[in-house]
Amino acid sequence: MGLDRDSQPVAHPLGVRVKDAMARGLARVIGRLPLGLLHRLGSGLGLLIAYWPNRQRHNALINIALCLPDLDRPAQKEMRKRNLREFGKTYFEIAYLWLRPAEQVLSLVREVRGGELLKRRNGQGLIVLSPHLGAWELAGLYLAAQGPTAIFYKPQKYLDDLIRAARARSGAALAPITARGIRLLVQALERGSYVGILPDQEPKADKGAVFAPLFGIPAFTMLLVNRLARRTGAPVIFMFAERLAGADGFRMHCIQAPEGIASKDDVEAATALNRGIERCVSVCPEQYVWPYKRFRRRPAGAPKVYSGPIGDRHALAQVSRIRQSIQGPDSAAWATRRGKQTL
Repeated sequence: MGLDRDSQPVAHPLGVRVKDAMARGLARVIGRLPLGLLHRLGSGLGLLIAYWPNRQRHNALINIALCLPDLDRPAQKEMRKRNLREFGKTYFEIAYLWLRPAEQVLSLVREVRGGELLKRRNGQGLIVLSPHLGAWELAGLYLAAQGPTAIFYKPQKYLDDLIRAARARSGAALAPITARGIRLLVQALERGSYVGILPDQEPKADKGAVFAPLFGIPAFTMLLVNRLARRTGAPVIFMFAERLAGADGFRMHCIQAPEGIASKDDVEAATALNRGIERCVSVCPEQYVWPYKRFRRRPAGAPKVYSGPIGDRHALAQVSRIRQSIQGPDSAAWATRRGKQTL
């Protein structure tokens, strides 16, 4: 399957093209540096983010306090510091993963746990979900090296051509986030191919998503995986690349999806998907993208999560208000909100 025409880059204004060219040049410079140096630079940047008041620091603490309530407050703040160091590594290493030869990047995989789950059986396709955990660009490259693969892809404003070329290095076809792209995913599964999807981004459209618990917090969750699994009968697994200490490479994890991910009940299916994400995050929680505004979309009447002044006191007070709203008399109402999507 080749690139769909919808995934081709569109014309942008001059200012965007200039910024894109500058970003591409910077990426090429960074990509030439050794991985160990990139991780040290990223870790240093992460420490600056951890101590300088900013929204990413603020949002990371809110998400960690919401999703990891068993940690006490000092442990939550320590987790934030560790996470932002890993966050910095993620964005410094990404040019390396994009621009180095595929064979060199794939040689960084030191171990694969649960690799037997990647075996396709009886001509069936396989849906592989890679959360934003560890080195997700490496996970996509590794998946495509295992056999014919279609990856669900959102065209980017900047670096789009570079990203598309990087993700296609080991043979992946890119299916854009459009109705036609979804049809391409269906066709790939029906041919017995792999399909790769990032499952933990908040959907933009009202249709095709429901609120389902993620670490006990209502999260607007995609139904695409459920629709694909039900339509094609393809099994579902999770896969992610854990970053090893000392720039010593990566450990690939494959985890069976929880039961119910192909349920006819939308909320049950979305809940199973989020439970799979939770299992992945539990392996290396410091490597998840906690600064991402995963709970930006809220059920009707629920308090906003990321608004207000920056500061730890406000962040933790916000967490308390959100938890009180979830535990209140109307706490079950959000679970009944449903969306529809047609494949």
